[in-house]
Amino acid sequence: MDLKKEELTLTPDLFEKLDDSEKNAEKISYESKTYFQDAWVRFKQNKMALIGLFFVLFMIIACIIIPMVSPYSYDEQNMAIANQGPTMAHLMGTDKFGRDILVRIMCGGRISLSVGFMGAFIALGIGVIYGGIAGYLGGKIDMLMMRFVDMMYSIPDILYIIMIVVVLEPSLTSIMLGITISSWMGMARQVRAQVLTLKEQEFSLAAFVLGASRKRILLKHLIVNSMGPIIVSVTMLVPSVIFNEAFLGFLGIGLNAPQASWGTLANDARRMMMSQPIQIIWPVMAICLTMLALNFIGDGLGVALDPKKK
Repeated sequence: MDLKKEELTLTPDLFEKLDDSEKNAEKISYESKTYFQDAWVRFKQNKMALIGLFFVLFMIIACIIIPMVSPYSYDEQNMAIANQGPTMAHLMGTDKFGRDILVRIMCGGRISLSVGFMGAFIALGIGVIYGGIAGYLGGKIDMLMMRFVDMMYSIPDILYIIMIVVVLEPSLTSIMLGITISSWMGMARQVRAQVLTLKEQEFSLAAFVLGASRKRILLKHLIVNSMGPIIVSVTMLVPSVIFNEAFLGFLGIGLNAPQASWGTLANDARRMMMSQPIQIIWPVMAICLTMLALNFIGDGLGVALDPKKK
């Protein structure tokens, strides 16, 4: 009995109550993040992708603001200062008609960037709908829809664009139409492949068993879960569209004067390349740097949106 009493008196001394500050000393907690918040954190770790993003944003802002604040307009001619080199008044010099090259580059950037982004997003809408329907329905419908895509895909993209621009006459609308018709097929193929893979997974089958409609399964489950690769494809499509538009302008079937894009500016400067080689550097540099920046962004998004590379 004495031993039991002694043990009871010693037991309370073996345990000490922890302070509140010490209770969670070894607890490891993580901040809750959504899919896109986590992707943004990983995207910021890619320095080249971040530089590309800042450059594209800088070009967009410059193309909007510089023509608005500049004392010169894109079509203002002054033959007294024709083919002038870079000066404080004209930072990039003037062309053969005495027009300020900086303002024309920025105005051309408005058209080139607008065509690039608008063409890519229109192709995104058509490709997602077409490829999603083909992949989800499957069977003979899928076969017929994709054989049509294969037939269209066998013809080079630039032939579609040139044919439409020549038939409808060069304009921003005809260029957009030609680029859109030639750009959606690759997007449709990729979306179809994603939908074919995802529709056999458990979450899709569970939604079907619970009574979700085909439209809801396709839009709310399959396409939403394919957005990572789709966003990357759109980012890589923008420089391709810009290049196609610039190529048309360089061939001389782009926008009509005095309107100008980077391609038409490069084509105009090509005729002066022997006497004024600096004039072709500015539009070519704008095209190359913008396409390079967009490719960096696409590579960064490919890593950031892929959960396997986390």
